[in-house]
Amino acid sequence: MMRTPATPKHLDQTLLALADPTRRAILQRLSAGEVRVTELAQPFAMSLNAVSKHIRVLERAHLVHRRREGREHLLSFTPKPMDDVARWMDAQRANWSARLQALDDLLQEEDRALASAPPPKKGRTR
Repeated sequence: MMRTPATPKHLDQTLLALADPTRRAILQRLSAGEVRVTELAQPFAMSLNAVSKHIRVLERAHLVHRRREGREHLLSFTPKPMDDVARWMDAQRANWSARLQALDDLLQEEDRALASAPPPKKGRTR
């Protein structure tokens, strides 16, 4: 199955969601399994409304899936956006490693050329 590469907008949404320590803590709790919104909010020293705002950011980034069971809202972690970010980061790392290696090769070649060049002739000074 061919995966569709993450768009810049999706990468931005994921990175924005991961930039906040409260949202990372929410994802950490959800990594243990599905949980009700009210249970998820309990350990945080903030209102349920504030936690809900964090959850909405995570939902926009597709890191959290919400399902309803009666009046309850259950949340679960969806890792695919993080996988997309990891693939993007790996591609960036490979690109920059290749560029830096090419620069290093060029500089080493210059050093070898300078080391093997005959010394400059001493001319007469006036």
